[in-house]
Amino acid sequence: MSVQLKFFNLPFSHLDEAEEKLNTFLRAVRVVDMERHFVEAGSRSFWAVAVEYHTGSDAKKNIKNDTRAKVDYKTVLSQEDFAVFARLRDWRKDEAAREGIPVYVIFTNEQLAEIAKLKPAALGQLKKIDGVGDARIEKYGAEVCKLISAFNMSTIREGRV
Repeated sequence: MSVQLKFFNLPFSHLDEAEEKLNTFLRAVRVVDMERHFVEAGSRSFWAVAVEYHTGSDAKKNIKNDTRAKVDYKTVLSQEDFAVFARLRDWRKDEAAREGIPVYVIFTNEQLAEIAKLKPAALGQLKKIDGVGDARIEKYGAEVCKLISAFNMSTIREGRV
């Protein structure tokens, strides 16, 4: 499996059409990282989006017949890890809404579950998680470590250690 990079421009004049092309592409690949920037150009303003993604047969999904099983993280994770996962998931939802992006662009559920198990205290520990690269660590790592630290402190205060 190799990593590729694809660029999209989403002009305001045809935003719906360009947005659909981007979303169709995102559903067909396994996204590693995504960067977006607003380019101010008057009536020609647009969003520039760079998508880093995996290629190969394992990365492709059948868009019409996505038969992946849904994971019930409450049964897969320990009670403590699920509490961390739920807190991270709530943060991710708020962050995605604030940025106007899909939640999975920030972190996938699988990545959140790994973070919940690992409970990283330092940014470098996030690199151990598949698909979490420098850009995500730079953008979201400090907040994730802060959430983990706050959870650990509340656990200690409640005497659950």
